Amino acid sequence: MVAPQLPAGFRFGTVAAAYQVEGAVAEDGRGASIWDTFARRPGAILDGSDAASACDSYHRYPEDVALLRRLGVGAHRFSFPWTRFQAAGRGPLNPKAVDHYDRYLDALLDAGISPVATLYFHDLPQALEDDGGWLNRATIEAFATYAALLGERFADRVASWVPIQEPNAVAYLGYGTGRWAPGRDLVFGSAAAAHTLLVAHGRAVIALREAGAHDIGCANNHSPMWPASDDPADVGATKLIDTLWNGLFLESMLLGRYPVDLLPLAEEIVEEGDLATIRQPLDFYGVNFYHPWRVAAVAEDSESELPFQMTPLLGYPTTDMDWPVVPSALREWLVLTRARFRAALPPFVITENGASYGMGPDQHGVVDDQPRIDFLAGHLEAVAEACRRGVDVRGYYVGHLLDGWDWDEGFRQRYGLVHVDHASGARTPKRSFDWYAGVIAAQEHHLLG
Repeated sequence: MVAPQLPAGFRFGTVAAAYQVEGAVAEDGRGASIWDTFARRPGAILDGSDAASACDSYHRYPEDVALLRRLGVGAHRFSFPWTRFQAAGRGPLNPKAVDHYDRYLDALLDAGISPVATLYFHDLPQALEDDGGWLNRATIEAFATYAALLGERFADRVASWVPIQEPNAVAYLGYGTGRWAPGRDLVFGSAAAAHTLLVAHGRAVIALREAGAHDIGCANNHSPMWPASDDPADVGATKLIDTLWNGLFLESMLLGRYPVDLLPLAEEIVEEGDLATIRQPLDFYGVNFYHPWRVAAVAEDSESELPFQMTPLLGYPTTDMDWPVVPSALREWLVLTRARFRAALPPFVITENGASYGMGPDQHGVVDDQPRIDFLAGHLEAVAEACRRGVDVRGYYVGHLLDGWDWDEGFRQRYGLVHVDHASGARTPKRSFDWYAGVIAAQEHHLLG
C-alpha cells in the first residue's frame, strides 16, 4: 500500500493515557481517582478487571520510549495524571511525581521526540468528585491551579499542550449515561458537567500561557452524524445529537457561543464571562476521530429518556468494538468543518485515531494485524485528501502505542501498535508498528528527496 503524501512539516505521533498504561496505582503518593472507585463497582468494567497494573509503564517507560524511538515518531501525546501530582486535586505538587516526569520528559527529548502533554485524561481525583466533580464550579479553580503549576514546572520541555481530553465523552458518558466513571446517569443534566469542563479548558489555556507554555490546543472527540432515513423524526434526532456531541464544543471554543437550539439548557448554567473564557485562542484544534454515527428517532412508546438512538451502519467492515470503518467520513468532517468555521478555525491536528483488533502473537511471535494497517492507511489517506482540498492539517497521532486498559471495556479491546501481554508485561511490536514506521520514513524520504 502506497504511503499518502502529506504536507511538509506534518507531524506523526502516538498516544498513551497515563491511567490506561501506567499501573503503580498505590505508589509514590498517588491518590485515588474516579476510575479506581468506579472499577470496584460490580459490573462497571465489562471484564471485571482494573488498571492496578495496566502495562506497568510507570516502571517500564524507558522500554516504551525506546519503542517510540524505533518507530520514528516526531511526537508522543501522553498525560500528566492529576492524582500523582495532587493526590486530592489540590495543594503543592508531589515531589515524587515531579521527579518521575522530569525523567520521563528528558527520556523523550533525548530520543528526539516532542512531548505533547494532556493535563486531564479522564482521571479526576476522587476527592474532587466527592465534592461534586465536574458539576461543581470549584473544580474549575482546582484545575486552573493544577494547570498553572504544571505549566510553570514543565513548559520548558513540553512542546504542545492539551488541557482536557474529550470533554464531551467525560460529560455525557460519565455524568449522562453512567457508562464511564464517575457513573452518574443524569441524562440531559450532564450539560452542566459539559459547561464546567469547557470553562475549565479555557481557564487552563489562560494559566498555561501565563506560565510560558506554547502551542496549546484541544483534543475533542468528533463524529459525523448521519440520519437513518429521510424521515423528519430521524433527521431531527440526528440534528440534536450532532448539536450536543459536535456543535456544543466547536461553537463554544471557536465562536464563544452555544448553539441556539441548546440555549434553554445553557440559561441555567452559564455565568457572566464564561463563554469569553471558553473561547481562548488555540494554536491547533485537535480531533479525536473513530467512526460516523447512524442516528434514528426513538419510538414514541419507548421507555428511553433520550429522543435518539444509534443504529448499525451497514455495508462497512467493523472493528472489534463493532464500529464501522469509514475513512471517507473523516475527510468529510474535516472539509465541512473547515468550510463552516473558516477564519475562526486554527490548523487541525488529528490528536487520536485508531482501531481495536484483538489478534496476538502467532507461533513465530508475529502479530499480523492487517485490519489495523488497512484502517490507519485509509484514515491517513483521508487526511491527505482533505489537505489536497485545502484543509490545514498539521499532524496525526495513532491511538494507541500500547494495548492498554480501555476504560469500561477493561482489557477486552486492543488498540495498540504494540501488543502487551498483561500477565508478563512483555511488549511485541505488531505488523502495524512496522507499517507506521515505514510511512514515517517514506514521508521523510519524500521531503528530503
